[in-house]
Amino acid sequence: MQHPDAPTLLTFEREARRQGTQLTTADLQGCWMLQGVWKKGSLRPANFSNWSLRGLRARLVLRQLTSEQLAISNAVSLGPFQLLFEGSGHLQGRRPLLQFSFNKVVLLAWNRRWIERPLPQPAPTRLPFFALIHRDATGWLAARGRGGGLAFWTLHPEGEDGLQSDQT
Repeated sequence: MQHPDAPTLLTFEREARRQGTQLTTADLQGCWMLQGVWKKGSLRPANFSNWSLRGLRARLVLRQLTSEQLAISNAVSLGPFQLLFEGSGHLQGRRPLLQFSFNKVVLLAWNRRWIERPLPQPAPTRLPFFALIHRDATGWLAARGRGGGLAFWTLHPEGEDGLQSDQT
């Protein structure tokens, strides 16, 4: 699978702003492995961040709950240890935005929950989001985060390499 570069993603982003993406919760479902990030305003990938996040198997797992609601988890792994943030999200608008919040942080070791703590909820006006840019049929997803950075993920077959959605 060929990965898009920043100019290609910016072209998709302009199209998404004009026409929307028509993405649904069903389109987003799966385990998405982070492949690359670009800082706000940069056409150059954040190489150190990309290398370290891929090394930690950074991933975003989305599971459809209803036609508009998703369960969301964001996780990194190092050996048998996983740090994950769990919560929920929903799609809003034509583009759409995936607004979400995490309600707990969990530390797993050897697939067992060792620590689980609740997280305070942000004010409704400060909810994090991903402005969805494009979901490609070849298995990649791009979005811009609340802070302005651009992120690119590839779909990972669940169940492989210990990345099962019920654990992450």
